[in-house]
Amino acid sequence: MRDAITGLIGRYDQLGRYLDPSAIATIEGYLSESALRIQAVELINCEATEIVREASQRLFVDDPELLLPGGMAYTTRRLAACLRDMDYFLRYASYALVSGDSSILNERVLNGLDDTYKSLSVPTGPTVRSIVLLGDVVVERLVAAGIPQDRLALVKQPFEHLANGLAISDVRQR
Repeated sequence: MRDAITGLIGRYDQLGRYLDPSAIATIEGYLSESALRIQAVELINCEATEIVREASQRLFVDDPELLLPGGMAYTTRRLAACLRDMDYFLRYASYALVSGDSSILNERVLNGLDDTYKSLSVPTGPTVRSIVLLGDVVVERLVAAGIPQDRLALVKQPFEHLANGLAISDVRQR
């Protein structure tokens, strides 16, 4: 797993170049956001269960047929798998958030997930919505903690990356 700085240095190392002003500005930007990244990850770590619960409740209010017979969250086993996956997405989003590098999401989550979901006949539309809702809940809790909304775009990035990665391949998404 790499972070934004390691990836940047690796690219410059492969080119055999010193860090130029653009690279230094990128590093300064990452470091200036580090306190916010840490605060967001601490919130996720402390409130993961509640974040998943809130996001899942919103999903099921918007899409109640998921809980009905024939729905993808019908039966205790399927509901538990849905909540487990949401927790998994939240955990990996926190890794990408603190590292400032979404490539971990490709490596550890997105590559192969679409094939797995298709083989299990799991529509990714509700999954995409649940990931967006996870990001919304995290941002709302950070705003409630006093972080200005205009500083929170970077917190949404890993959730948007996951949602976009799954949405691109889902022809059944609503």
